Amino acid sequence: MENEANGSTVKALTQQEIETISKFYGAFKMKQPEILDEICMPDWKDIPLAPGQEDGPKGLQEIMKYIFIVCPDIEIVIHDIFGTHERAAVRASMEFTHVNEIMGIPPTHKKVSIALHEFHYLKDGKLTHTWHLEDWFGLLMQSRASATDH
Repeated sequence: MENEANGSTVKALTQQEIETISKFYGAFKMKQPEILDEICMPDWKDIPLAPGQEDGPKGLQEIMKYIFIVCPDIEIVIHDIFGTHERAAVRASMEFTHVNEIMGIPPTHKKVSIALHEFHYLKDGKLTHTWHLEDWFGLLMQSRASATDH
């Protein structure tokens, strides 16, 4: 693909970059937060941080441990990965059975799906930055729909 501004070729995501991104989301299903140490730079930026979350892979690892308790059957399903070398966008969903209270939303005991939209920067096959947006409002709407099913 030609970059019209300067005539240079835009490089595709490498296989290693795609594998890194797949491992990032796979760590949730495998319940192995330590995978982040392999695929993230030590100063990886998770943007925005959750309340009380520390910077770097260790901060997300602590969040993941909590998520594994609250959402024991969590899985991240990747729908699309696209981008260019060192830049990737991911459209995914976080799927789990809502068996525990989350952000004040009582459990519905139903399978739910939360949309994820994330943008990753990579260098040397490792993540350097991740900007993310989760559709937690979708959980509220799904729980309200469940409440009216009774």
